Amino acid sequence: MQEVGRYQIDEMSGEGAMARVYKAYDPKIDRTLAIKALKSHLLADDEYRARFLREAKGAGILSHPNIVTVFDVGEEDRQPYIAMEWVDGPTLADLLKEGKSFTPRQIVEIGIQLARALDYAHKKGIVHRDVKPGNVMLVKDTLTVKVADFGICRINETEQTQKADQTQMGAVLGTPNYMSPEQVQGLSVDARSDLFSAGVVLYQMLTGHLPFESDSMITVVYKIANTDAPSLDKLRPDLPLSLRRVIARALKKAPEKRYQTGEAMAQA
Repeated sequence: MQEVGRYQIDEMSGEGAMARVYKAYDPKIDRTLAIKALKSHLLADDEYRARFLREAKGAGILSHPNIVTVFDVGEEDRQPYIAMEWVDGPTLADLLKEGKSFTPRQIVEIGIQLARALDYAHKKGIVHRDVKPGNVMLVKDTLTVKVADFGICRINETEQTQKADQTQMGAVLGTPNYMSPEQVQGLSVDARSDLFSAGVVLYQMLTGHLPFESDSMITVVYKIANTDAPSLDKLRPDLPLSLRRVIARALKKAPEKRYQTGEAMAQA
């Protein structure tokens, strides 16, 4: 693509299962931004297209310093797109891949921002459903968090719509290693599922390992649903006990035993 709507496409900057993200330019207001476009093989699927646009509009109601801002949503020649804030900086996934280590203090700072961003979205009725290092960006040379990709978020709608969505889209929703027990079991999810995923991200930053991992996806799913993560008390006894307890609570199997809100987790 060279342009979409009034936006001039510069280069592709990343891609996921459903969409590609491009660095772009808005000549009307002289601004660099990101354009997210649905992949071509999904364009013929009306359900995907409708969902992509509907949930982009949902994300468009979010205005928070730690959430990537959506500026515009549109469709041109049956190509739906989202125009959003360009974040100059890496994702946590990029940094972890490079082997970057963070101090506990830095991880706490990142965790508070992540929990508060999710809390804000939850209060607006939006559950992210794909919280993972690849969707948490850091503004270049800072610890400022920007949560990205509400592309598979669930907007609170009628139960019937949710069930239809779960059936049709269930196969591609979320990234298994970061999913909550209820999510891997195909049950309905709420804000507390996002907080479990945030706990997985923080655990990985603190230890360098995922709490639930295996060569087999079936085993990963089984572990998430049935076994406890290796204890931080053994892996990182140098960490403050209070921090170990926060992560342990975030990773509780039963949603009612976790933090009930992002703000409660941020405070802890």
